[in-house]
Amino acid sequence: MRIAVTYEDGNIFEHFGRTEQFKVYEVLDDKITSSEVMSSNGIGHEALAYLLAEKDIDVLICGGMGAGAQAALSDAGLIVCAGQSGDADVAVNAYLRGELTDKGVTCDHHDHEEEGHGCGGSCAGCSGCHPAEILYDGPNAGKTVRVHYRGTFNDGEQFDSSYDRGEPLEFVCGAGMMIEGFDKAVLDMQVGDKKSIHLMPSEAYGEADPEAIFTVRIEELPGAETLSVGSKAYLTNSYGQPFMVKVTAKTETDITFDANSEMAGKELNFDIELVSTQSEKSPAST
Repeated sequence: MRIAVTYEDGNIFEHFGRTEQFKVYEVLDDKITSSEVMSSNGIGHEALAYLLAEKDIDVLICGGMGAGAQAALSDAGLIVCAGQSGDADVAVNAYLRGELTDKGVTCDHHDHEEEGHGCGGSCAGCSGCHPAEILYDGPNAGKTVRVHYRGTFNDGEQFDSSYDRGEPLEFVCGAGMMIEGFDKAVLDMQVGDKKSIHLMPSEAYGEADPEAIFTVRIEELPGAETLSVGSKAYLTNSYGQPFMVKVTAKTETDITFDANSEMAGKELNFDIELVSTQSEKSPAST
């Protein structure tokens, strides 16, 4: 078994998508036999799932993580244990003893390198991923909050629910860890409050970018012949960095990919319940 840990100076790095290194452990019979530190090659978020899969990693231990990265890692067959902090070696040994569990702590930094909606575990920030400044003002700005939520599309279809996972979402309110509309909705809530909101794309994941949809000749892309409409795959940009796309059309000669987030252009609805707040991390900016 091979276990990878987001890594910095002996500790678990706080954000999967921004880690510059992984510490990789070789494990046999639940014992660490060797370890090495490897570079992330400057790539981030879902593209790291591609890198780890290429390195035959079985388990990932990390801090915060977004839904797109979680989905990509799951698709690659990796077990994820997110929401961790502290000494990397200690964490790996705790995992091998069965004492480390996935906390479902995730980050959404509006970067959109992550595929996905920022929900499905991705509406959250992470307990160890605190930005330098608070972006919005309000009674809860700068506080670590825990919320339960249910997300639906306008037709009533549910796309995510913390209730179903049995664990509230934790993030620093007003710090941009959330999609904007969700973050702002929690700013003035009190513990026990419940609120229903409707978000336009501009308050969520923005509109789809037409330039992110492109067609290539199948003969020019080795492996494209095995893909079908609806399949997800990784392509490589001009800098050698992988990025995820979805196949939207295919003919005998051409294949069309969409690199937009699947939540781009969609209106979202959330039922939010504020479960708890902690002391302020920093004063709200004005």
